Amino acid sequence: MSTQSPLSRSAASTEKPEADHQDAGIRVMIVDDSLTVRTVFKRMVESGRGLKIAGTASSAERAIAQLKNTPTDVILLDLEMPGIGGLDALPEILETAPDAQVLVVSSLTQDGAEHTVAALSLGAADTMLKPRPGGFNDEYREQLLGKIRALGGDASDGGDASAQSAAATPAKARIAPARKRPEVLAIGASTGGIHALNQVLRDLPAAFDLPILITQHLPASFIPVFARQIEMASGRTTHIAEEGTVIRAGEVAIATGHGHMLVRRSGSQLVTKTSSAPARSGCMPSVDPMLSSIAKTCEGHALALILSGMGRDGAEGAEELVAAGGNVFAQDAETSAVWGMPGAVTKAGLASLVAPPEELREAVLSHTGVVKAGAAAWK
Repeated sequence: MSTQSPLSRSAASTEKPEADHQDAGIRVMIVDDSLTVRTVFKRMVESGRGLKIAGTASSAERAIAQLKNTPTDVILLDLEMPGIGGLDALPEILETAPDAQVLVVSSLTQDGAEHTVAALSLGAADTMLKPRPGGFNDEYREQLLGKIRALGGDASDGGDASAQSAAATPAKARIAPARKRPEVLAIGASTGGIHALNQVLRDLPAAFDLPILITQHLPASFIPVFARQIEMASGRTTHIAEEGTVIRAGEVAIATGHGHMLVRRSGSQLVTKTSSAPARSGCMPSVDPMLSSIAKTCEGHALALILSGMGRDGAEGAEELVAAGGNVFAQDAETSAVWGMPGAVTKAGLASLVAPPEELREAVLSHTGVVKAGAAAWK
């Protein structure tokens, strides 16, 4: 997509990879059909500590050709380009550069949201909105560089580099005997979490009928698209959890993009409540308030999954849930785009299981009695 910028087009962004890839630093490839956008992003990346340009490309086809011979850590990908386009090319991009993380730079349009959520479900790690003309300012630059550093494994930006290696992942814990029968399944996720969510939710049998509550870090404008995508992936009725939404067995409730999802009782039913109170994590919505409210309202009768994401959101709520008698499972470092959120609960000793998404799904079924795997000591 073409986006205007006050920066001069004379500083042309070349269509070739950088010559030297031996220097330390996070290597970034920029893929966008707009020369202006490539130029702006190139300058932003080059201004960042520990970042370097691996290459630039004006189409997905050229990017794939470069990636075959160009070591790259993070790919900034526009989805709406001439030719094959970023979305259609994403599977081949991920196959060609399996160790690279993809940051989708998305437009503000409805189509942009649809394509971005689809890309995230396919394995893109994160998204950032492409600003309107004049929006490439210092604040945008800091946000962009922060995401690149986290995806590239820079511990200072929520991507614990040491924990990102498989060797640093704690040994998979055995599932602790369940102390309290879960009444809900609560899932918190951020960067890389949508792909993991799809892996957890697909193929859940009809016999698994716990309500599923999801807090996923996304721009508010993307939440309706995300809810539709989750409904298709899970085959379950999915609601955006507004004030007073009833939590029903076998259905999914998703936090709005403009408020935290809290859980309270109304007679014999569980219902959602929204809150815009600032969370310590700074996230909106935040996983912590969801888990804290569940710990209190359900008195620990809950199971939580913490999936891929930067930062520590979910750690405080998980501590309250475990203290109340609930259980927490976490995604492992090897399969996480960023092992910040699941790493925080693991390092705190709160996770009774650390595993890839597919194993988490099987563990959820075992833990809730859908698939028998040992005796459960319910209370």
